[in-house]
Amino acid sequence: MQDHVDALARRCRRLADLPGPRPLPLLGNLHQLHRARLHQDMEHWAREYGPLFRVALGRTPMLVVADHTLIAQVLRERPATFRRPSATARVAEELGGIDGLFEAEGSDWRNQRRMVMQAFAPHAVKAYFPSLVQVARRLQWRWAAAARAGRALDLGAELRLYTIDIIAGLAFGTDVNTIETGDNAIQRNLDAILPAVARRTLAPFPYWRYLKLPRDYRLERSVAVVRGAAAELVERARERMRADPSRAEQPRNMLEAMLAAAAQAGSGVSAREVAGNVLTTLLAGEDTTSNSLAWLIWLLHTHPQVLARARAEVQGVAPDLDALTIEQMDRLDFIEACASEALRLKPPAAFLPFEALADTTVGDVQVAKGTLVWCVMRSSSVDDAWVANAAQFDPQRWLDERIDKKVSMPFGGGPRTCPGRYLAMLEIKVAMTMLLGGFEIVSVATVHGGEPAEKQGFLMEPEQLRMRLALKS
Repeated sequence: MQDHVDALARRCRRLADLPGPRPLPLLGNLHQLHRARLHQDMEHWAREYGPLFRVALGRTPMLVVADHTLIAQVLRERPATFRRPSATARVAEELGGIDGLFEAEGSDWRNQRRMVMQAFAPHAVKAYFPSLVQVARRLQWRWAAAARAGRALDLGAELRLYTIDIIAGLAFGTDVNTIETGDNAIQRNLDAILPAVARRTLAPFPYWRYLKLPRDYRLERSVAVVRGAAAELVERARERMRADPSRAEQPRNMLEAMLAAAAQAGSGVSAREVAGNVLTTLLAGEDTTSNSLAWLIWLLHTHPQVLARARAEVQGVAPDLDALTIEQMDRLDFIEACASEALRLKPPAAFLPFEALADTTVGDVQVAKGTLVWCVMRSSSVDDAWVANAAQFDPQRWLDERIDKKVSMPFGGGPRTCPGRYLAMLEIKVAMTMLLGGFEIVSVATVHGGEPAEKQGFLMEPEQLRMRLALKS
């Protein structure tokens, strides 16, 4: 048996044996990486060096994986063999982070996962549907006013108002109504936090531990505001549940569902961890869906035939926003295919970094405990070897099943698949129903008139897009 193990080890490559870009002393390959297009740099190297190669972040060697079958292996082996990088957890802790599903590992993750899955289960999300439609109706009124005035809309900013109202309002029982007020402390400060976490995670030296710059103080203030808002949301929910005990049996929103699940005997979840998941959901739920919608709207506008078919489906299935039902949303097959195709081409999470918790292998490469593993999520999904005419925006491929759905994993995979997937798709369908049912898209364009650049912060988003609408006659 030992001879077999030794022979297998000899056949495996070491990280040092892999090809990769030439590093510099101390800096590694950091001088070749550009933060705003980090995902594209890795994708470019994947085309040059293959599905398994090495990169050095400063003095830290890293395995880069750009093959969907190998990425699926890594995702399946979470949380036992791989975790999110400990550097990210340290950055979150330095910012006063509260325990939440995003940072939780091991038994903590399993306990919290049960709680969050109950809150995001399809039957629970369906109960919140009328409130989601009300948020879309407010956005419709706002966009109608802009259309009548001939005013261009900042598409990304508008969609963030929509998603933050759904997450903070629908999910946590608080009507923040940023759509009508145009501003909210939670939304304003969220925009500063995630890019800063990404920047600190990739920094070659943690300067902020020794000398804080003005932007570091601004970041701390933003975190304090958002944490305070999360704590307030939790306390309000507790007060409602104390005043009306029936809410524990029939929660009215996701936060109440989380608190009810946490209160069950043996849940292993504390009130602090509930608050942490509130904060995590606020952070994760805003930009992912708004960015996905922005890319989808741009792609539809640049493909008129696809747009016409999507509009026809909305008119045939769900023509009246005021009478919208969850059953109608389930019948929007082409809209869902459009969303899946946009997520294949423009995934918000274009990469996922992990850290090995034990000695293991990825493909034929030995991976030592503590090694960073960088998964390039958009590699196979835009490769003609795996997807026919991969560069083409073709939603029909999803309906004809002309694509292996495993090549595109915008919501991750394995045990830690994103629990908010159903809610995200529902948000996208309702928003597209509102847009295509009530408006003509006059234009969606960048300031320079060309294709929007991909900007990498914590997530991948388009550069600023301006949208002009006309009311449907």
